[in-house]
Amino acid sequence: MIRVRFITADGRESREVEATPGARLLDVAQADGQPLEGTCEGQMACSTCHVLIDAADFARLPAASEMEEDLLDLAPGVTRHSRLACQIWLEEALGSLPVRLPAESRDMQGR
Repeated sequence: MIRVRFITADGRESREVEATPGARLLDVAQADGQPLEGTCEGQMACSTCHVLIDAADFARLPAASEMEEDLLDLAPGVTRHSRLACQIWLEEALGSLPVRLPAESRDMQGR
């Protein structure tokens, strides 16, 4: 199992969940009720599942594709360590992964 810790933008609250190796971070987050919209349902056609990864953990993930980087340009509050949750597949070698939710998000569904 992989331990994923979701941290609020202000860092005051966090919640840890267990995920199965091979699971997609977006699916784990949505199953836990985290506020990641994922408008395109993980098809990498939006940036509504933007998350922030700690620098040390960011280096342990496979590099983002050029398409993912282009979509991240559309996300509010993007940083050097931003990723799309739909593009992070949780592998057992990670062991654990802290994930910070960005302070801003773009609600493409107009809710």
